[in-house]
Amino acid sequence: MNRGRSAAGLTAAAALLLTLSACTSGPPTGTAPSSAAAALPSSHVHGLTVNPETGQVLLATHEGLFDVTKPQSQATRIGDTNDLMGFTAAADQGMFYASGHPGPGSDLPNPLGLIRSADGGKTWEQLSRQGESDFHALAATRSGIVAYDGTLQTSPDGKTWTPATAEFVPAVLAGNPETDTVLATTREGLQRSTDGGKTWQLNPAAPVIQFVTMATGTEVFGIEPDGSVHYSADAGSTWTQTGHIQGQVQAITAVKKTDGKPWIWGATTEGLLVSSDGGTVFRDPGAVR
Repeated sequence: MNRGRSAAGLTAAAALLLTLSACTSGPPTGTAPSSAAAALPSSHVHGLTVNPETGQVLLATHEGLFDVTKPQSQATRIGDTNDLMGFTAAADQGMFYASGHPGPGSDLPNPLGLIRSADGGKTWEQLSRQGESDFHALAATRSGIVAYDGTLQTSPDGKTWTPATAEFVPAVLAGNPETDTVLATTREGLQRSTDGGKTWQLNPAAPVIQFVTMATGTEVFGIEPDGSVHYSADAGSTWTQTGHIQGQVQAITAVKKTDGKPWIWGATTEGLLVSSDGGTVFRDPGAVR
């Protein structure tokens, strides 16, 4: 089922997309049934990633990076208390890119520019644009990094940057190290690139998506402002509605399981939820393990 966009829907989504990168919270918006969510260590979640090999679940927050793999245990902080506004996983296990602002007691420059960790977030290397860029949106692709700090830019190595041929403001960027396809949620609708973020094209048939994530190089999930969940099997070209997530979403991620449908995690203002059936039903992570 492909979904078009009404003018009223676009107007409503545009107002919401303006606030996606800000540290704000609000009342829950969903109405479909979901189990109680697992509590989060911070009310301001900017990024979410799951290691497909180990199952480790990490939250990038206003207060730093947290391991929330065990939903019944207290979250464990990893590394410093930097405000990780932008955060994305690379192809190598335990390697992450991030941006944002230094935390209390940190000697890192403000803003952070692009930083990289090769040890699961314990320590960070300064790559570029320290004191210049606060990348609120980051995505890793097969050919490099796509990032937004007021200008949409691409980099093959995280050190040298080239402006992309795009005039939109991305709220969320989604990529996957398997491919050079990148997706961006914007005020105008879903933008799609097939060359690592260098050039872009609006997809007028896509639903009005606030958050988007790539489980593989082709399998993609998106969430509308009202919590409706959509699935794409062709890297964001066509979409099918699958289910609904309850609560105000702050970040999502998805991982392809070897024995079935991708699992989808959503960090909401109420807590952490996961779907093990491709986005049809969301539950407390402790209820599905």
